[in-house]
Amino acid sequence: MVDTVGVRSGYFERTGEGRYKPTAHVGGAWRADEQHFSPLGGLIVHAIEQARAAEGRPELLMSRISFDILGKIALEEFDVHVETVRPGKTIELTEATVVIGGRAVVRARAWLLAAVDTDVVAGGAPDALIPPERLEPWPMDSVWSGGFIESLHTRVVGRPQPGRTTAWVSAGHDLVAGEEVSSLASFVALIDTANGIAVRQEPTKWMFPNVDLTIHLHRQPGGDWTGLDTKVTFGSDGQGLTSTDLHDVSGPVGHAEQILTVRPLTT
Repeated sequence: MVDTVGVRSGYFERTGEGRYKPTAHVGGAWRADEQHFSPLGGLIVHAIEQARAAEGRPELLMSRISFDILGKIALEEFDVHVETVRPGKTIELTEATVVIGGRAVVRARAWLLAAVDTDVVAGGAPDALIPPERLEPWPMDSVWSGGFIESLHTRVVGRPQPGRTTAWVSAGHDLVAGEEVSSLASFVALIDTANGIAVRQEPTKWMFPNVDLTIHLHRQPGGDWTGLDTKVTFGSDGQGLTSTDLHDVSGPVGHAEQILTVRPLTT
């Protein structure tokens, strides 16, 4: 699992302006020659934040982030291109594209909104989860393989059930080696694991990868743990849905959805 002695390595290494190299710690759960999408989602957020800072864009809050996974994400160096689609002082839309070998493999869009003090009217969120320090570790690599899953610290609230699990996840490595990243980027880097904590069927018999991830936030997350209160639904015609209430150690922060393609695993 995770070596807690010494300096932590990164899931990615920067090799140039907007260019990154994945390490063995991002190895995929379905195939060893692919990246797990989860840390890449966090890196995309990091790249958007860096690009906006370099351009002197307004300090806005990333409130919705949607990722479309366009195909195989190979364990190869890649580029992240960021552009402002809809500029504004209080609302902006930013797009990022991950390119490997000249082919776009992920497209992401992020809505950013102005920060306003609305504490007096805040409400409607679900209850907070039992904090991770009160829970026992759970070996997620007993269900899944791959370098990314092996790197994680996971603690489960109650007993995992088919299609219904609540868990805390934290990373065993820095997102980008030698770089500081925001709490948001680190938090997002763990959300895609939701589809793996509440499996309805054995992944050695069925495939159910997600082709997207959409995150809505009503509060900016903080801390080292990502809380996932997850439900997985399989339909009768090859479609599935993973729905997750998102938490940090202070309480709920938002919601995530992943659409799944469900099919028997063929050899």
